Amino acid sequence: MNINIKFLEKTLVGTTVPAPVSGTLSGHAAGEPFDKHAYRFIKEHYVGKTFRQYEFLNKMYSDNPKVVSVSDRLGLIKIRALAFLLNRGKDAIEEWSASNLFVEKQNDTADIVVIEKDFFNLIDVKTYNVARNGQPPNIISAYKVAKMCALMLDTGNFSSHDISYVGITWEIDGENLKCTRASAKQLFKTDPAKLYINWAAAMQIQFHVEALDQSYGGTVEQWCKDYLRTFVTQAKGRAKIMLLRFVKPFEKFLK
Repeated sequence: MNINIKFLEKTLVGTTVPAPVSGTLSGHAAGEPFDKHAYRFIKEHYVGKTFRQYEFLNKMYSDNPKVVSVSDRLGLIKIRALAFLLNRGKDAIEEWSASNLFVEKQNDTADIVVIEKDFFNLIDVKTYNVARNGQPPNIISAYKVAKMCALMLDTGNFSSHDISYVGITWEIDGENLKCTRASAKQLFKTDPAKLYINWAAAMQIQFHVEALDQSYGGTVEQWCKDYLRTFVTQAKGRAKIMLLRFVKPFEKFLK
């Protein structure tokens, strides 16, 4: 199932958000207003089906007040890969209560969650300042994606969710930031071999959403296998380099 957010590519262009009061125009400070901006449009399109990730968790726990143990709360999401992507850590789950609700965290897998007939579209919003020629942003941990793929292959469930990215290019417009281009892309339509993993930057997958390849024609199951093949091959190469540079030169002193 595919939840369509391609309408954002036209809807967002030309719209504005107030510039951050702090005056900072980079990173999270500039991205958050557009993130919330896109969220409002998606929420209008998918009424009653759109949540922030933390909102979804708060609602799920609130709707199940008798489920109190960590293991039982983790089990509220039956699909293991989806539970892995959406749930918070054990300590946070244990401490959750109606008076101690989850709040938004920057390391949440998704900014926005749209649920349609038990299918989850996890959406992350990334922004780009046309005035700067910066490197592609950190998108998601390559290790997290690898663990997700392993869980999907282990359970044989490939139809529970999708991961989408909304890319917003903006420029300064007086006291506002104006969207000049927008794009919506899907992770499972990207050839895994073309994904760049920055192993030196916390193993983050990095790309500009607008430039994200969408040529992959295989199934989600095949995507998981191809991604793990890419991940393992690169990890082995990285491990070999680490051994040659940081182990071999010093081993002789340990004999």
